[in-house]
Amino acid sequence: MSFHTTNRKLHKWISIAIALPVLLLIVTGGLLLVKKEFSFIQPPTIKGQFTTPTIAFEDILRAAQSVPQANITQWSDIARLDVRPGKGVIKIRGENQYEIQIDATTGLVLHHAMRRSDFIESLHDGTYFQSSANLWLMLPVAVLLLLISITGLILFVRPYLRKWSKQR
Repeated sequence: MSFHTTNRKLHKWISIAIALPVLLLIVTGGLLLVKKEFSFIQPPTIKGQFTTPTIAFEDILRAAQSVPQANITQWSDIARLDVRPGKGVIKIRGENQYEIQIDATTGLVLHHAMRRSDFIESLHDGTYFQSSANLWLMLPVAVLLLLISITGLILFVRPYLRKWSKQR
């Protein structure tokens, strides 16, 4: 079998094998690029009154508990605290991906909404399916995507090289 035939077959079968993962990467990557443009994906950050956080941790938990949709009753229900001193806000992200934004000084709830960007990111890196899927699924897909790009370039350039060599 010639190099050209082998290259074409390799290109075709790898394309078929990685079509769904690459499609998932393209769609979720596009959504992540525009996440701050759509509040449905990621809630906008609301600015607090002052830039120096002075609120106590007990007040942070109390503010989180005051939003029933978040289902936060104790610290173990909180996945992450994101302190933004420059904006005077603390973002509280629950284990259920619900986000509460509170004023870093007064503790008043400024905004709360579902944060879907983390779900989209877990789809994008494969960890939604299994915690180490980014290594056993997405890494091979990346290597195969590199291989398919190389074989595609060879398929594209080869006719031009043949034409150029015949003209010489």
